Amino acid sequence: MKIVLLDKSTLGNVSNLSKLEHFGELKCYDTTYPEETIQRTKQADIIITNKVVIDKKVLDASPKLKLICIAATGMNNVDLEHAAAKGIQVKNVSGYSTFSVTQFTFSMILFLLNDIPYYDNYVKSGQYEQSPIFTHHGREYRELSGKTFGIIGMGTIGQSVAKVADAFGCKVIYYSTSGKNKNQPFTNVSLETLLKDSDIVSIHAPLNDATFNLINLNRLKLMKTEAILINVGRGNIVNEKDLAYALDHNIIAGAGLDVLSNEPIKRDNPLLKIKNKEKLIITPHIAWASIEARELLMERVYENIKLVV
Repeated sequence: MKIVLLDKSTLGNVSNLSKLEHFGELKCYDTTYPEETIQRTKQADIIITNKVVIDKKVLDASPKLKLICIAATGMNNVDLEHAAAKGIQVKNVSGYSTFSVTQFTFSMILFLLNDIPYYDNYVKSGQYEQSPIFTHHGREYRELSGKTFGIIGMGTIGQSVAKVADAFGCKVIYYSTSGKNKNQPFTNVSLETLLKDSDIVSIHAPLNDATFNLINLNRLKLMKTEAILINVGRGNIVNEKDLAYALDHNIIAGAGLDVLSNEPIKRDNPLLKIKNKEKLIITPHIAWASIEARELLMERVYENIKLVV
């Protein structure tokens, strides 16, 4: 049996990848460009892909193909309808990154609230050595305790973030983008109420017709001027041009983004040109990717293959 992993570099170094050799010959490619896909998959029994597109042309050119394993939760990179018509099973993985994304969410929030780089630089630059007192009040920072924490998207990750926010002493409110997750031990509110009342707004929703461009300038203007926006959901949920404007015009206090409309980021992205860069954190879609999360992901890919072969 031939197994092809098309974009190994997106998974990094994971110790349990070799387990897949239990099922047969494993061929790994760090990256695969569209023009390379058919050549690499045409003899495969099993394809493993994170983001490489498996469309009708690829499926029709792969006569031996039995299973497509998506090493992610989203399945929009595979033509599911055509795969089903050809009797090819498609399996994804969910729930592997819950703790990783939760931890990263609060890393961003605390980075912005506590302004750690400023205080670290104050010490390392030699300024603290010259201080007449033991402390330094150069910049104010605030506690999470007592703040209203608004969550957009109350799936598995949103629920995990809610529990941690509650442990910090926050009042947790949420808006369910699907309209289905309304039986939570927290207060369900409208999007407008959430934006108006929250000190922290944290996005954990999928990208779909209901969430595309959900956070635009009009909705950013509903937020408190001291509020922080976090997006670890999907990039196009937040209008990046509008967010850049909001940060430059002090409409909100800060933002942390791990997802963008285009990944990797494009040079002309307006967020790279904001005036007060300390108000914004941008990370390269890494919140999901603790080593534990990636190893759990590959373990579940292994289990998905085991169910079929």
